[in-house]
Amino acid sequence: MAARAEGSIALVTGGNRGIGRAFVEELLARGASKVYMGSREPVDDLPTGAELLLLDVTDTESVAAAAAVCTDVTVLVNNAGLHTRGRLVLTNDPDGARREMEVNYFGVLNMIRAFAPVLAANGGGAIVNVSSIAGAIPTAFMGGYSSSKAAGLFLSSIARAELEPQGTTVTALVVGSVETRMSDHVVGAKEDPSTIAKVGIAAMGRGERVVDTDQMAIAARASYALDPVRFERAMAKMLGGPLQTGR
Repeated sequence: MAARAEGSIALVTGGNRGIGRAFVEELLARGASKVYMGSREPVDDLPTGAELLLLDVTDTESVAAAAAVCTDVTVLVNNAGLHTRGRLVLTNDPDGARREMEVNYFGVLNMIRAFAPVLAANGGGAIVNVSSIAGAIPTAFMGGYSSSKAAGLFLSSIARAELEPQGTTVTALVVGSVETRMSDHVVGAKEDPSTIAKVGIAAMGRGERVVDTDQMAIAARASYALDPVRFERAMAKMLGGPLQTGR
């Protein structure tokens, strides 16, 4: 099973900037009939063909209202994310991990639950969940984010199994370091958000399940697989130095 961007009607959460904005623009460039740009705040510069949808993925009433309005959706891109930039255990913000989990896990779950019936009614469609390499391997210097994204990856697999009978595909994107506001503190090379959107839409079109979207994600996964102990010790050392990666 696979879903095409051409002729689709898509909803992108966190679509007002970064990777989400790139998805909105790329879907439209590939012939999407309409794209709902999900955002918690008003957006002045909407791309032609995009329709602003005020949406808070952590608020079930807001999500339910979106599902009631956007009954024509055939593609759902769960991109909205939160990284508090704090430690997990030795933290000055003990509620940070909970906020990350609310957005990165429960927010995605809220959207999938609300839009699964919409997708089914429209022929099945597709879900794309924008995850992170921090969810594929334990990343100590972004502990709460890493844990929440790992939960999101498991959610993608479980949702795929549950929704396959209705013809809905679920593609999880494992994203490395990208030039976004979330990673403006990050040191090192970063991918352009448009690259992630292009790879993600192509993966959706092929009906793929899990895709590493860039070289950083591939290299980090390989390093961890080769020597997880060494990788985790390197992560511990990085707690005292500059951050190297993030979405």
